[in-house]
Amino acid sequence: MGYKLEGLLSHVLPSSIASWGVLQLCVLAVLLVLLLRVGRLLLKYSSNIRRLRCFAQPPKRNWLLGHLGIVSGQLLGEVTHRNSSYGRSFLFGMQKSPLGSISHRTTYWPVVTLHPSPVPVASVTYKDELFYGFLRPWLGQGLLLSNGEHWSRHRRLLTPAFHFDILKNYVTIFNKSTDIMHEKWCRLVEEGQNCLDMFEQISLMTLHSLLKCTFSYDSNCQEHPSEYIAAIYELSTLVVQREHRMLYHWDWLYWRTDEGRRFRRACAMVHRFTANIVQKRRAALNQQQEPEQQSRSSKAKKVTDFIDVLLLSRDEDGNGLTDEEIKAEADTFMFEGHDTTASGISWILYNLALHPDHQDRCRAEVDALLQGRDSEEIEWNDLSNLPYTTMCIKESLRLHPPVTAVTRRFAQDMTVPGGRVIPQGNICLVSIYGTHHNPDIWPNPEVYDPMRFDPENSKGRSSHAFVPFSAGPRNCIGQNFAMAEMKVVVALTLLRFRVTPRDSEVRRLPELILRAERGLWLRLEPRIPPKD
Repeated sequence: MGYKLEGLLSHVLPSSIASWGVLQLCVLAVLLVLLLRVGRLLLKYSSNIRRLRCFAQPPKRNWLLGHLGIVSGQLLGEVTHRNSSYGRSFLFGMQKSPLGSISHRTTYWPVVTLHPSPVPVASVTYKDELFYGFLRPWLGQGLLLSNGEHWSRHRRLLTPAFHFDILKNYVTIFNKSTDIMHEKWCRLVEEGQNCLDMFEQISLMTLHSLLKCTFSYDSNCQEHPSEYIAAIYELSTLVVQREHRMLYHWDWLYWRTDEGRRFRRACAMVHRFTANIVQKRRAALNQQQEPEQQSRSSKAKKVTDFIDVLLLSRDEDGNGLTDEEIKAEADTFMFEGHDTTASGISWILYNLALHPDHQDRCRAEVDALLQGRDSEEIEWNDLSNLPYTTMCIKESLRLHPPVTAVTRRFAQDMTVPGGRVIPQGNICLVSIYGTHHNPDIWPNPEVYDPMRFDPENSKGRSSHAFVPFSAGPRNCIGQNFAMAEMKVVVALTLLRFRVTPRDSEVRRLPELILRAERGLWLRLEPRIPPKD
């Protein structure tokens, strides 16, 4: 028995030792590969940092967190100081992710347009995942998040949806949605609630308008709760919360949290709603006639909503959008269209409440426009006959742009004025707020002065000094839609109410859009007192 055991050990031990040696060699090889990759990354990072030293840099919190927290929490309050201290561009961000910030028109222009480079923007710039990636499970490859040829093709196909002939049909919807909101306000005033949060009220109104313009869907969301509306609000809130929690930036962790599961549930609800409408509408169009016949007859028939236009769109090869692509574009339109416009309208009314002289002048302009009419409806042709109101709207968008910044990542080195270079792969944050508050462009930038936009005062001013809808090929495709809705809502609100501020000072809160800490509360006084 002893001889058998010794014989067995003599065979097993050498093979075990050999296997252990092979395993050690494999581990060493893996470690060597990892060290080489880490070394390569460190060299690349070091080279990138050296090339970025041409940009000024504010003091950091520490070596790891960089400017995290300082930037997100105090950027708007310190932007004028940084413009004067660090010039037209500066460097900030976390240690592992440096960002370049731009806040001057002469630097803004080449970054968003690649001027004078002949290379198409879509092939060189793309949306980075650091800021926009959290939206991708919700919005997919919609116009906001897509890149390259996919973006170029969709931009061409979606442009007709925002033609003036289409937008004219939406003005009636804007009027009706505003009427519903004002009827609700009158009831609340009669009940003694004359002070309301504008963000809460107006975002419901813009969602009501968008659902009608996008899907021809009567949500009645201003009066009754809606599961779809609740999901939209929850998604927006969860995206902001995730952005502010560093550990939640890792997908593996986030999807295992309660917030991640709530995000997925809300996403599924929104996607089901959109997909159901797209499928039903496509089936209805296919039953009516072939797409080619429908597109030829569409000139005689007014296209009533956004989905119709997307279903009928065709590229140069005669190919349309798939149901998945249409769903992504519709979800993107709903996301981009309601909160941004609601923010713009809320801040416009706030600024007019703070400046009653401008408010009275706008109201007089609206009164004169509608004098002698049987109805209080603002028509399409009226929008160009509100010059002073338009100036007040633009000045508010300058002072409080709904989107405070956009980002770009470049697939090649980008040269900016002064001969400085943003190396390939870096994120460039283009500060709309910083440009609008730059004293080199706008004297006394914190003063609300609509006369800045008087035609005489605007002569010689760069078109890139005022960019509330961004600029260049990737500017906001729906800016005419948004401006039309803002004019209608502001005009009708001033016609029917006087607005005064509850708080003398409000702190700006930059999230996905520019909000106000603790809401934006205004007191409402109906011009015609409620009946007893």
